[in-house]
Amino acid sequence: MTEEFQVRPMRKDEIDIPLDMAAEEGWNPGLEDGPAFYEADPGGFLAGEIDGKLINVISAVRYGEAFGFIGFYICKPEFRARGYGHLIWKRAMENLGTRTIGLDAVKEQTASYAEHGFRSVYRNVRHAGLSVCDTPMDPRLAPLGQGLFPAVRDYDRDFFPAPRTEFIRLWTAPMLETRRGFAFVEDGSLKGYGVIRQCRDGYKIGPLFADTPDIADTLFRALAGQVKGQMVVLDTPEPNAAALLLAETYELSPEFETFRMYRGLAPDLPLDQTFGITTFELG
Repeated sequence: MTEEFQVRPMRKDEIDIPLDMAAEEGWNPGLEDGPAFYEADPGGFLAGEIDGKLINVISAVRYGEAFGFIGFYICKPEFRARGYGHLIWKRAMENLGTRTIGLDAVKEQTASYAEHGFRSVYRNVRHAGLSVCDTPMDPRLAPLGQGLFPAVRDYDRDFFPAPRTEFIRLWTAPMLETRRGFAFVEDGSLKGYGVIRQCRDGYKIGPLFADTPDIADTLFRALAGQVKGQMVVLDTPEPNAAALLLAETYELSPEFETFRMYRGLAPDLPLDQTFGITTFELG
């Protein structure tokens, strides 16, 4: 290891770099995830460099003063096992300070994160398969748009440990060509919403939040029906048995798992109403 290694915040025009590195690792990010990721915390994406050459990245996104999330912890293969990962990790943790911190870890890495004070709380299961759905003709379904944003923002607040207004604004942006979203509105009240976005391979649904399994089912069909015949992916928290049944009902097969880990007090979130996780990278 040399003294020329430095860690710096990434610029907005560099946000596709960690997404490209994630794609090379097989993580399959969305085609237009970058703007929403960056706006979640413009200072939350870090790059490690040797003599000006980028060799590793990490995200340490701060959501307010009480919560943060680690993701995109990636080093180029030729620079691994040389101590650079530890240095950028240390900087990321310094940035997050005393906040409760979450991350999604593959099983092989859980012991390593446990050494840093993280505790595994539950398992997430990624399901994938070809969409066999038709979008239902249900008057309670409404395409996401600016008029619905305040209700979506307020509804989302119960599903995340801290406000993430700018992230959700861009994540649900109706002007993006690679994603679609629907809300379920009944008696003037929003009771669920979901987004489907195009990824490097197929389409991911996330988030998928709903008051009841029936509402989640309607939203899933609305979203998956937009890409019938294409590959769809749904990341479900294992404690939600109805979410696992939803994936099975529509012929999605388990193909990958992560473990949600927290350092600090784990937030009390409505997993029974969480049918699709927004994104492993940012929580």
